[in-house]
Amino acid sequence: MAKNKVLKIGLPKGSLQEATFKMFRKAGFNVNLPSERSYFPSIDDPEIELVLLRAQEMSRYVQDGALDCGITGNDWILENKSEVARITDLAYAKQGLNKVRWVLAVPQGSGIKTIKDLNGKRIATELVGVTKEYFKKNKVKVEVEFSWGATEVKVSAGLVDAIVELTETGRSLRANKLIEISTLCESTTQFIANKNSYKDSWKRAKMEEIALLLKGAIAAEEKVGLKMNVRKQDLAKVLKKLPALKKPTISGLSDDGWFAIETIIDERVVRVLIPELKKAGAQGIIEYPLNKVIY
Repeated sequence: MAKNKVLKIGLPKGSLQEATFKMFRKAGFNVNLPSERSYFPSIDDPEIELVLLRAQEMSRYVQDGALDCGITGNDWILENKSEVARITDLAYAKQGLNKVRWVLAVPQGSGIKTIKDLNGKRIATELVGVTKEYFKKNKVKVEVEFSWGATEVKVSAGLVDAIVELTETGRSLRANKLIEISTLCESTTQFIANKNSYKDSWKRAKMEEIALLLKGAIAAEEKVGLKMNVRKQDLAKVLKKLPALKKPTISGLSDDGWFAIETIIDERVVRVLIPELKKAGAQGIIEYPLNKVIY
């Protein structure tokens, strides 16, 4: 460990917390929270200090230098107009490796079809700044109010005319009988840094090492490894069945006329692919999980 060197990292508390802890663990870090009320997770790296903060606040504290770096959504960087260094797009959300969207939604049957129909109306959202900019850009005058939560209920109850809300799947909007009018912005999880911290050679190197491991963990999230043995006469048939990250690894076995194949594939195709590989002549097929895939 470099003498007196510590990197202070902010991790998001709330909906992204468990997904972030999972990615750090897959990346090789043992991260734990002493209690549900604690804001200081432990980590088995003496060069790292962790603190939990709401994703909405993260970019401000990184910009101000209270944190060297942190993980937050691109939406909150835009909302806070934060000047930070973007280390990498981690591209995961609370329910998976998806982008999330902030959408403008109105009640079904309201007669509102476009944003122009909202002129003079009231909008509730947590993303106030971005929403105001969006309507200003489209030259529509609206009243935008901050929502502390349960935003869908407010429009359903007639308290506001429309909402700007975060969605991953759209299920919650449909359950509340809301329809989307437009998308204001898309967001993925970002690893960001204070600009001065990023200029520090030790801190920058440490951040980039962590980013590399996190990206590897995320890349492995929806992939698995496959191993199998194949006779020489079946090799071409089996290879035609195999999608691969690049090309499968092929090596000869001690038995003449036999080869071992190893490859990485998307997990979603495994249940279809394995029976096809078996029919093509593959034997001793082994599927195994991956912690990291480094490109």
